Amino acid sequence: MDRINCNALEIPQQTRKIRPTRRSVSGIFSFRGQVSIPFESTLERDFLVRKEFSQIVLEVIPQPVQIPFVAGNGRMYTYTPDFLVYFRASDYAWGECLKPLLVEVKPREVLRADWKDMKPKFSAALRYAKEQGWDFRIQDESRIRDQVFENIMFLRRYKKMEFPREETQWILENLRDMGQAPFQYLLGRHFSGSTETAVGISHLWHMLATGLLECDLTLRLNNDVVLWVARHGK
Repeated sequence: MDRINCNALEIPQQTRKIRPTRRSVSGIFSFRGQVSIPFESTLERDFLVRKEFSQIVLEVIPQPVQIPFVAGNGRMYTYTPDFLVYFRASDYAWGECLKPLLVEVKPREVLRADWKDMKPKFSAALRYAKEQGWDFRIQDESRIRDQVFENIMFLRRYKKMEFPREETQWILENLRDMGQAPFQYLLGRHFSGSTETAVGISHLWHMLATGLLECDLTLRLNNDVVLWVARHGK
């Protein structure tokens, strides 16, 4: 994705309220414990789970804009995409960051069945996004419930655990000096004995779950995964 000047961004607000429906699972997602974001399906919820975990994501706005479009029958309608995602500016020099991402979340079977009817509103959203300096993407299960999502769900069980702060700092300092290291190497260096090893496994996964460490989440998590100190320590 292209980059823009983040200092010039104007963040829109939610334009449509989400109401409970019998056709799908709706609810409220507590985004990083700070903002309540409504969702209309389990797929939208899982999209939010991924964005909450990503350290480059700054904010997610639900139902951000209403876009007029002409449908195949010639009538004018209004389309409201599901989310608008903003990214951190501090990752990039000179105040540049990734373009905001306007997103429609939809199951693949729905896209296949109704693509002809949906295409006009998606085309309008693409044009609107370009006018605003944004990108527009449609995301289905293949983009959301992938290996990254599986890893995030695995790590959630370790997120609320607690470990001595001194040990955490020791691991961070050593890993920062090394640059990066495999999970198994860190485990052997900082924890020894069966009891210590069991605690160490949970400790390292906890540090990854809470954003102190990072790795390539597109790979399955195991003893060989390479870890490094996160740029945004939480």
